[in-house]
Amino acid sequence: MGLLRVIKKEDHNSAKIVQILNLNKQIKFVSLMGVDLGGNATDEKIPVELFKKDIDDFLYRGIQTDGSSVELHEIATLNNAKVDLLPDLDVNWYIDYNTELTDYETNLPVGTLKIPSFLIHNNKKVCSRGILQRATNNLENTLIDLLKKYPNLLNHVDIDSVDDIEKINITSATELEFWVSTPEDKADLDKLYVSQSLKEQYWKKTQGTIRSALERTLIILQELGVEPEMGHKEVGGIASSISIDGKTNHAMEQLEIDWKYSSAIQTADNEIVIRDIVEEVFKSFGLNVTFKAKPLNRVAGSGEHTHIGISAKLKDGKVKNLFSPKDMNSDFMSEIGYGALMGILKNYEVLNPFVTDSNDALNRLVPGFEAPVCIVTSLGKNYEVPSRNRSVLIGLIRDIDNPLATRFELRAPNPLSNTYLVLASIYQAVVDGIKAVAVSNLDSKELEKEISKDAGETSFYLEKDRKYRDEENVFECYTQDERENLFGKSPATVYENMLNLDKYIEKVEVLKDNDVFTDDIINSFKVGAIDRWMKELRNRIIQDNMDIIRGCKKMHTIDDMDALDEVVYNDINNIKLELMKDNLVRKSLFTQIIEALDNNELELASELQLIMKDKMELLQSKYIQYKKNIF
Repeated sequence: MGLLRVIKKEDHNSAKIVQILNLNKQIKFVSLMGVDLGGNATDEKIPVELFKKDIDDFLYRGIQTDGSSVELHEIATLNNAKVDLLPDLDVNWYIDYNTELTDYETNLPVGTLKIPSFLIHNNKKVCSRGILQRATNNLENTLIDLLKKYPNLLNHVDIDSVDDIEKINITSATELEFWVSTPEDKADLDKLYVSQSLKEQYWKKTQGTIRSALERTLIILQELGVEPEMGHKEVGGIASSISIDGKTNHAMEQLEIDWKYSSAIQTADNEIVIRDIVEEVFKSFGLNVTFKAKPLNRVAGSGEHTHIGISAKLKDGKVKNLFSPKDMNSDFMSEIGYGALMGILKNYEVLNPFVTDSNDALNRLVPGFEAPVCIVTSLGKNYEVPSRNRSVLIGLIRDIDNPLATRFELRAPNPLSNTYLVLASIYQAVVDGIKAVAVSNLDSKELEKEISKDAGETSFYLEKDRKYRDEENVFECYTQDERENLFGKSPATVYENMLNLDKYIEKVEVLKDNDVFTDDIINSFKVGAIDRWMKELRNRIIQDNMDIIRGCKKMHTIDDMDALDEVVYNDINNIKLELMKDNLVRKSLFTQIIEALDNNELELASELQLIMKDKMELLQSKYIQYKKNIF
C-alpha cells in the first residue's frame, strides 16, 4: 500500500479528517498554506494532535498570524499586522513527506498535511488565492447574467438556451519547464547555444539519474491525483555523460512536465505543490533544479504556458465548450470565445504586470527563443488547420474533431509567475471582452473581421492604431520597429511594466470590476514588485555582473599573443572599466545605478539597467570569441 498523498475536497469534514489522520500516524504536522501577493506560500507547522483537538476552530475560524512577515505591502502594516489564515475546504489537500526523516512508529517518512488557505485582513481576503476566487465567481456570475440578457451569445454555441445550463466550469492548466544540472557544474554557453540551434535535445530520451528522477516525479503526481500527461526533454541543454555505475555526470538539461486541467484555483495550488515535489525528488537523486525563467543567457528560457477554457455543464449531464462554435469547420470560435480573446488582447497592458513581475521574467521575453514579445494572437490560416504559431502572445488551441479541447494558450508566464494573479487578471479581461461583444450584437463572422483588422482600422472595441492577429512568424516578418508600431512596445524593465498600472486607468478599472482587485491590492502588488526589483538590481544583478567581469581575465601572454588578441582584449577591458570601475572624473555604470536607487530616481535606474544589460551581453559575447583564439 502506497503513502497517502491527498485528501479530496469531499472528505473535508471534521469526523472524516480525524479518521484519516488516525489511520495515517506518519502525518505529524499540519501546515496552512496561504499565498501572498508575491506568490510566496506560508508554511505554518502545527502538531497534528493539536489540530485534531481543536479541529473545528482550525477549519472554520482559522488561526492568526503576523502579516508583516508576508508580502502584503501597505496592507498588513506594523501597526495593523494581524492576518487570519482560513482553510479552503473546496480544494484538495496534500501530504508533504520528509524523505530524510522517518517516523519510528510507522517506519514511514514524516508527513505534513498542507491545507491551502486564505489570508484575511480586516475581514477581507487579501491574498492571491482570495483574488482568484473572486475572479472566478465574477466570471461565472457575469456570464450567466449576460446569457440571460443577450441570448444572441449562444447563437453559434451548441446550447439551445441559458436555462439548459446547470453550471459554468472555468478550467485552466499549466506546463512546467525547468532546468536540471549536477551540482557545481558550470554551463558552457557556447555548447548549449549550438545544441539548442541544432535541436539535439528536444524530446530526446532521458538517461541515468535524470530519467529516474523524472519517472519518480511522474509516479508521485499520479498518486496525488493531478493526472500527469507527459514528461520530456525540452529544447535547451547538452547531452549528459553516464558513469560506469550508471550515475549522471555533467548534466545540464531542460525538462517539461504537463498535467491535466482543473479548476482555476486547484490548478494554481497544484503548481505550488508540484514545484516542491520536483525540487525534492531531483535533489534526492543528487541533482539541482531551477525554475528561473532565464537561468542562462543566449539559451532557451523556461516558460509556463497557461491554458484557459470555459465550458457549461448542462442539466442533461452533457458538457459544452463555450469557446467552440456549432460547426468547427466553418468558424474559429463562438461569439463568447471572440469576446474572451479580445478582452485579453485589449487589456494586456494591465495584465502584463501580474504575468511578468521580475527581472528574470523579462530576461526570457526576447526575440528568438519562442518567447512572446508582442500583444498578438493567431487563430489559424483556415478553419481546417489549427494554428501552432509559437511567435504570438496568446494562441487559439483547437481540434476539429474535439470541440471540448478549444482553449487559449498564454505563452508569456514563467515557472515563477504568480498563477493565481495571472488567472485572476485574465478572467477580469475576459469578462470585459464578453460584455463588449454581447452589447455589440455582432456574430462570429463579423467578430472574426474585427480581431483580424489592420492597424489604423476602427473597431467597436479594439484600439484603432493596433493590429491584433497575425498568422506569420512575427519575429521574422517584422523588424523591431515594425512590431512596436503594429502591436505596441513591450516594457523592458519591471519598473516600466508596473507603471502601466498608473498609465492605463480605464484598463485598471477592468481589474477592479466587482471588487475582484481593489486599489489597495493593486498598489500593494505594485509596491512589492518595485521593491523586489530595486533590491534584486542592487544586491544580486550588479553583484553577479561583478563576478562575471572579474572572470573575464586576460588569457594571452607575450609569447603566444597576436595583435588581434591585444586589440580584442583592450575592447573587453574598456567595457569592464565602463561598467565597474570608478575614477576621479567618471562614475561607473554600476555606481550610477546604485546612486539612482538610493535617490529614488527609479526611472533613471530603469534606463541605466537597460544600458548595463546591453553592455554585459556585449562583454560576454566578445570574451567568448576572445577565448576561442587562445591556444
